[in-house]
Amino acid sequence: MIRAIAVAAVLGALVAGVYAISMPEWRTKPLVGGLNRRVEAAITPEAWPICTTMASVASDAEWAQLDPDFKAGKRALAAEDWNGAIAAFELAALRDPLNADTQNYIGYAYRRLPQLGPAIGHYQQALMLNPRHRSAHEHLGEAYLVLGEPAKAEQLLTALGNLCLIPCAEYDDLTRAVAAYKRLAAR
Repeated sequence: MIRAIAVAAVLGALVAGVYAISMPEWRTKPLVGGLNRRVEAAITPEAWPICTTMASVASDAEWAQLDPDFKAGKRALAAEDWNGAIAAFELAALRDPLNADTQNYIGYAYRRLPQLGPAIGHYQQALMLNPRHRSAHEHLGEAYLVLGEPAKAEQLLTALGNLCLIPCAEYDDLTRAVAAYKRLAAR
């Protein structure tokens, strides 16, 4: 058992290293320049219906009470202090780098600023840590819609459909966002 955990840790470190070296395209190119011009004209950032709530902000798991920075980050999210949330969650992530919730919250705060490059990076890191993280799937899908990449958002919606064996809010939210995107893009 210990050997399997050690192997998984080494493989995770290798994947993270390869990912960091490969520099995804969205980190090296301006985000707005790569959008389809027809979609860009139809969807302004002000008109885009991003997820405005994080249901899990209200609920506090007992383990979250143990880290004062995590708790401060959740308070900052509730107060819509995006920079404060990022600062607090970054400190929490230093102590618990394997916490997918922390990465998802950091991504959410970046997306609300809006700084989509860092947001996508943190959502992807949350999914590397926990491939079944429903909220990270939803928020990453919404970020792809803002970038004008509905095919990637629909892939995440399909993945959420497989994760949510019973109805879940994340699937419903991303379904509504994809439908809103299609309505706005059709104008």
